[in-house]
Parts: sequence; structure tokens; C-alpha cells
Amino acid sequence: MNSENSANLMYWRHPIKAVVSRLPWLISCVFFVLTNSLSQAQSVLPLDSILVRIDQDNPLLKPYGSRAAAARAYAEGARSWMAPMVGLGTFMMPYPGQTVEAQNRGNIMVAAEQDIPNGAKQRATQVYQQSKAAIEEASRGVTLNQLRSDARQLYYDWLVLGKQRTILLENQRILQLAKKLADIRYPYQQGSLGSIYKAQGRLDELANMLIMNESNAVRKRIGLNTLMNRSKTDTFQIDTTYRPQEPGLMLPTTEEIGEARSDIQRIDRQILSMQAGIEAQRAQVKPDLRLSFSHMSPLSRMMPQMFTAMGMISIPIVPWASRGYKAEIKGMQLDIQAMRAEREGMLNDTQGMVAQMLTDIRALRTQLGNYETRIIPALRRNYDTQLIAYEQNKSELPLVIDAWETLNMTQMDYLNRLQDYYRMIVSYEKELEK
Repeated sequence: MNSENSANLMYWRHPIKAVVSRLPWLISCVFFVLTNSLSQAQSVLPLDSILVRIDQDNPLLKPYGSRAAAARAYAEGARSWMAPMVGLGTFMMPYPGQTVEAQNRGNIMVAAEQDIPNGAKQRATQVYQQSKAAIEEASRGVTLNQLRSDARQLYYDWLVLGKQRTILLENQRILQLAKKLADIRYPYQQGSLGSIYKAQGRLDELANMLIMNESNAVRKRIGLNTLMNRSKTDTFQIDTTYRPQEPGLMLPTTEEIGEARSDIQRIDRQILSMQAGIEAQRAQVKPDLRLSFSHMSPLSRMMPQMFTAMGMISIPIVPWASRGYKAEIKGMQLDIQAMRAEREGMLNDTQGMVAQMLTDIRALRTQLGNYETRIIPALRRNYDTQLIAYEQNKSELPLVIDAWETLNMTQMDYLNRLQDYYRMIVSYEKELEK
């Protein structure tokens, strides 16, 4: 008995010892499978998680926070005062070369001056500057709504691609089976060579469609990674069980649209900011105060030390001074009127678009229901009938391929309409920022 047979004999005589010797290898394999399965489970990203990551990490949203913080920083400076002015010079000093008495030799003067702004004017200006931060926050909502809409569209397109891949793989399996039957029957003169070539051509077309399907899925993944500000090569899967929520049948009112849309809210905040600007301009009618103090030290000891204290107040109501802020107030009031008209027009257009979308969504939902319950089942039964007849040698392969092509084209048309349905829902959710 050679050494190889002896080893095999010892293996079968001691099975427990053999299993124990291979236990580390088995544990490693089980650990690898479990780890791989866990990593695949963790790589599934639901739509809600993607939307949250976009809100947190997308770089297009970060400038709005900085601009809002800048507006608040500018508002803090609205309560500041002008820097005081100090000076040193001469007062009533005679020109050189003149003969003067001792008491007329002049003075050395030290002066200080401070503008005291009106507190009401500063508060009005501060409120106006702070209102600009709210505009930036609303603008961020407009950009976020667009990004969320883009993410939903990519996600829903990926869902449709998954359904398409399932159908293509099933069609590939069925055509391979039909071609195998044709290959078996051809030597017995129960089929034509042209039918075999036709089936092979359809299989090659399916292979190309699967390649295109995979490429499109990768493009959707790259688009979602870009929106989440992740590495473009990060791999993950989507939740294939997710289905978009179908909109309700009730048409929203203009008040509901105004509360939902961030661009309408931005107009509202722009109007509030303009109104704050008007109040800031009206506060310009209030006077400002200026205080100055001067001290004179005479060069002659015979003269006393002197000072000058003065308070000055502005008179902004004079016509040549009031013309500026009155023009600003009038211009802002006209801007508010324009923005209110724009707001009304946007609400009217949005309500009309939503009404049209609801009509299209209901029509597409009815068409999809007909595909799912009537059209595709009928064509599938026709295909199954042709395939059974072919298996029983009662039909020809071209008839089976024709029935398959009709079913396949109808399924692809169904997926195209499903994609249109999802896109309509995305547009609807974008209009109402759901």
C-alpha cells in the first residue's frame, strides 16, 4: 500500500480528527461569508439617509450659512460709534516778525471731538442688516430643494434600472432555454438554422442591454455620491423595496403652497427686509449729536487758561438733506409692490402646474395598472403558450421569438412609463417641497 492510500485510510478512520484539523479553515470561511454579507447589508442606503447626507455635506449649501453669519456680523457693527477725534495746535497765534504785547502771544490748544449717533437709527439699521440673514437661509432652502429633487430622480431611475435588469435576466434565461431546445432539435431536422441564428442574435442584444443597464446604474450611483459629497468610487446599493408615495387627490391652496415653497418664503423675507430698510431710512429723520471740547493754554503767564465746549445737532429734515432718504423709501416701496406681484404670480403658476401634474399622475397610474393587470399578463400567457407548443413540437421557434419580442417590448414600454410616473412624482414633490 502506497503512502497516498495510507493517508486516505487514516483520514477515513479518524473523521473527527480530520474535521478538527480543518476547523480553523472552516471558521475562516464562515467568518468571511458573514463579514461579506454584513458589509453588503450595511452598504444599502435608503433614500431618507441620502437626503440627510446631502443636507449635511453638500458643498453647494455651505456658502449660505457663511453669508447668513456674515449678515449677522454686519448687524453687530451697526451699533458702533465713530472714533473720537483729538487734535493739537495753536489758537490766535500772531505771525512771525510782528511786535505784539505779552498778552497777545497766542495759545496752545488741545481739542477732542466725538460724534454721538442716534440710538433709534442704529437699532433700525441693525434690524435691517439682520433681516438679510433670513434671506440667505431661505435661499439655502431653494438650493436644497433642487438637490433633493436631483437625488430623488437618480434614486427612482436606479429603481427602474433594477426592474429592467430583472426582466432582462429572466428574458435571457428563457431565450437560452429556447435556443438549447433548437440546438437539440436541429440535427433531427426539427428546426431551421436561421431560427437558431435569430435566437442567438436576440441573446447578444440582451447582453448589450445588460451592459448598458449596468453602466446606467453606475452613473446613477456616481451622481448620488456627488450629491452626498462622497468619493465618486464608493459603492452602495439602494433599497429596491422602496416605492414613492403617490400624491393625494386634493389640490393644495395657494396658502399651503406659500408655506411649503422656500422660494416663496425667500420673497416673503425679502419683503420683510425691504420693510426693515424702509424703517431704517425713516429713522434718518432723527438728529445726530456731536460734542467737542477745546482747551487753550496761553503762552503768556499774564493770560488765563481757557476752554471751549460745544454741542451740535444735525437737522436732517431740511429739503437738501431729506431728498436722499425719501427717494430710498419710495424706491423700496415700489420694490415691495413688484415682489408681491411676483409672489402672487408664482403661487398662481405653481397651483396650475400642480393641478396638471396631478392629472398626469392619475393618468399614468391608470396606464400602469392596465399594464400590470391586463396587458403584460395577457402577452405573457401568449408567450407561455407558444413556448409550451414549441416544447411539444407543435410550434416553430420564430413564433416563440416573436411572442417574446412582443412581451419584451411591452415590458420595456411599461418601464418607460413607470419612469415617467416617477419623474412626475419628483416634479410634484419639488413644486411642493415634500
